[in-house]
Amino acid sequence: MQLGFHIDQTRCTGCFTCVVACKDWHDVPAGPASWRRVAVKEEGEWPEIFVAYSTSSCYHCAAPPCVPACPAAAITKLPENGIVVVDQEACLGRDSCGGACLSACPYEAPQFRDGADPKMEKCDLCRERWAEGRKPICVDACPTRALDAGPLEELRARYGDVREGELFTYCASCRPSVNFKPKRRRTG
Repeated sequence: MQLGFHIDQTRCTGCFTCVVACKDWHDVPAGPASWRRVAVKEEGEWPEIFVAYSTSSCYHCAAPPCVPACPAAAITKLPENGIVVVDQEACLGRDSCGGACLSACPYEAPQFRDGADPKMEKCDLCRERWAEGRKPICVDACPTRALDAGPLEELRARYGDVREGELFTYCASCRPSVNFKPKRRRTG
């Protein structure tokens, strides 16, 4: 089984509740590290404008490029659910290895706090919440229900198998565990 995310860009309003909930739940302080991020795309001129938001995090890829990039083997993929996890004790730190995991990731999922040689951290799909039968905090916190998480095949059966969205390009070699309902431009 592979757990993953579904992102409904037609519902996302760019409120950043998912970002705040994630930082709060995982005690990530204000600063450069953010396990979940929101990007915005704005195009056009009034009255023909287009705005889309995309929330992103680690996509727990089927073939995560960060795993072989890590010189300390501190990043692994759990066989029981496909969650990509970091052993912070084994991580050498950004300055010691040059942030090889971040360089390898097309989605900039590995995050580093300020400070001397910080250790890599990232979304772990709230694996402690899954163990309790609950979904990730970002999913539960989303006021518009733009996020869902679960077994990837179930998400695709429920929402459709759409692997690209605004501000997101599917990496065929990585096979990220994410599904979309993309926001479309109005025509006519």
